[in-house]
Amino acid sequence: MTAPQPELTPAVLEQLRRLQQRYAADDQDLAAYLEGLYHTRYLGYWDYIQLDTLLSLQHPLTNIPDERIFIIYHQITELYFKLCLCEYEQLGDLTEPTLKEVVLRVGRINRYFENLIDSFDVMVDGMDKQQFLEFRMALMPASGFQSVQYRMIELASTALTNLVPEEQRRLLGEAAAHDELLGCIYWKSGATVVETGAKALTLVEFEKKYAGRLLEHARAFEHRNLWAVVQRLPAGPEGREHPRLLHQLKQLDVNVNVNWPLMHYKSAVRYLERHPDAIAATGGTNWKQYLPPKFQRRIFYPTLWNAQELEDWGKGWVESVLGGE
Repeated sequence: MTAPQPELTPAVLEQLRRLQQRYAADDQDLAAYLEGLYHTRYLGYWDYIQLDTLLSLQHPLTNIPDERIFIIYHQITELYFKLCLCEYEQLGDLTEPTLKEVVLRVGRINRYFENLIDSFDVMVDGMDKQQFLEFRMALMPASGFQSVQYRMIELASTALTNLVPEEQRRLLGEAAAHDELLGCIYWKSGATVVETGAKALTLVEFEKKYAGRLLEHARAFEHRNLWAVVQRLPAGPEGREHPRLLHQLKQLDVNVNVNWPLMHYKSAVRYLERHPDAIAATGGTNWKQYLPPKFQRRIFYPTLWNAQELEDWGKGWVESVLGGE
């Protein structure tokens, strides 16, 4: 004898009515979609986050064990960068931003960077120096310099003029076109041959792959970058001069332009410094001039800092790291 089928509960009927409204709005047949459910399997965590694929994405070029650590750490870094860019996209879409939402999203970006900054020692201390010096030569001309997402974060953080070296900014003048400023952006001097000043292959390949994408991204954020969004807040202490907002903006400036490059500088000092000569970075970047924030002086929000802070930008951080080496 066939067991009686349970009656549909009021809760199920209510959900069916809601689904009917949703699908009817698009002229879709709810019954057909429900029939499709008979043939689907339960969703697993491993399927949803593509775990098997994710764990298969490490392909060392050598047989040196610690190269896998190096790859995994940089993949984690890029995922955090993607989280940051998700926040920048939503910030850029705020035509009428509120103080609460801007502070919330900038705070999230800061936490992502702080996690990365705090975790950098995991890679530095968790990787054997001799192993790194052996497998690094197989990576040429690849370099962390080529992280396009980091460049996208910079372009989404501030007006493009703040990413151009001060001397070139003065030469271009205030009337410089947006694309002209992009052509003089600071990182173009970061991967040059020390002896000649010519572009290193690292930069040549980076521009070949990403120049178009970065141009499109820069144009998209010309009026949608974080600083532009902040300017759309009301003036005064309850708007764009609110202490919590200023704190988050200054912290972002320090995290991206001082603490993050300084962690790389600390790593380079540990792995690449030899007296009296220094080993070149894998991509040929002139890291001694490029990484220290006191030399580059990249500052997203210069009007938020006083004259002495601008003058000493990054100096204390660099000296504290070198003093501890």
